[in-house]
Amino acid sequence: MKNKIELTAEIKYQLLRDISHKIRGTLDLDQILNLLLDLLSNVIDYDAAGIFVLSEDINHSGYRFPKQQIASMAQRGFGNLPPESDAMLMEGKGIIGQTIKTGKSILLNNVRTDERYIPGRKETLSELTIPITRDGRTIGALNVESDKLAAFEKNDIEILSFFAEAAAISIDKALLHYQILEKKKIEEQLQIAKDVQQGLLPSSPPEINNYEFADICIPTFDIGGDYFDYIPIDENRIAIVIADVSGDGVPAALIMAAFRALLRYNAKLNFTPDKLMKLMNEQVFEFMRKRDFISVFYGILNYNTHNFIFSNCGHNPGLLLKNNSLQLLEGGGPSLNILKDTEFSYNECLVEKGDQILLYTDGVVEVFSKNKKLFGIGRLKKVFETNAGLSPQQIIQSIINTTKNFSGSDIFYDDFTILLFKRKN
Repeated sequence: MKNKIELTAEIKYQLLRDISHKIRGTLDLDQILNLLLDLLSNVIDYDAAGIFVLSEDINHSGYRFPKQQIASMAQRGFGNLPPESDAMLMEGKGIIGQTIKTGKSILLNNVRTDERYIPGRKETLSELTIPITRDGRTIGALNVESDKLAAFEKNDIEILSFFAEAAAISIDKALLHYQILEKKKIEEQLQIAKDVQQGLLPSSPPEINNYEFADICIPTFDIGGDYFDYIPIDENRIAIVIADVSGDGVPAALIMAAFRALLRYNAKLNFTPDKLMKLMNEQVFEFMRKRDFISVFYGILNYNTHNFIFSNCGHNPGLLLKNNSLQLLEGGGPSLNILKDTEFSYNECLVEKGDQILLYTDGVVEVFSKNKKLFGIGRLKKVFETNAGLSPQQIIQSIINTTKNFSGSDIFYDDFTILLFKRKN
């Protein structure tokens, strides 16, 4: 039988030192709470003890199963808890359940005389339960039981409360560590996803006689829903595409990856842009949510005849700069996944010597200044015309610089993608 101790400032300091020394080498929550129970046995005699924490506060899969509300994080002397104990505790039944429900300590000298008591151990005669609180909320309980009557005193409430506070601190410490690890894991997974997505975009512009290409894709997040591509059709033709999946981040990137695979396969089937977009529209309905859509500008350049046929499906109008005059490349149909049974059309133009075609996503024109003015297509046209004598790569850089100066920020708040090509001879 241990001598009863008074929790003086010196004893508290010693306990803190012991707790700190014991748990400093681990960040595993189960291990920490078991060490706390071991230390508690040095200052309080008990025949059974447990630290019970609400599983909603241990917010990761290692401590939560479907419909489980209480995670029995650490225990001594209880054996296997009955299956119904989880529901009992959440309903505030039993001494532990009452403590969790009310946030108040309960001391029983004789459990058999208290109607709230529900036998968990047939040997238990007295019990003391202390709430564990975190951010002003009861998240669990620390419980000790004895096979003797009146085994615990009011002084033990202070001791147990001290350990309950240590348990709360340990939970915070362990969960913070877990969150850091999860954040690192997510960052690593996003980096992999970013690398994969970058691998789906062209690594360099195509090299075609008499033409010069340039492009850039700047996702808002590590990954995004903008897409551009060059798809060789035959020895004289190349498909040029730019698309924008609604939304941002992982969901948009997944749709983009599926769309790319379908498009690259179907583009080889020698469809005209209108027929291809009709087929693509039918196929994306099979895997896209109703609220999602894809705006697409799809064109086929014949670099032998210099004819360019295209369908603009709900996308921003392309800009054709011809003889210092700008023409809008529009017409084709709605964005994909808007209307299942719909027809598409295509238009065509002749790309003459010196002509340039600029394709872009809405992140380029939907840039706002600090006083909420929209950059818009008008300003984009002006930058394009002003810098027409530069190379396609230099024109793109001018657009980037101008939009950043306009917004007063180096960050784009929507995926920012440009594709530009020019006929040189």
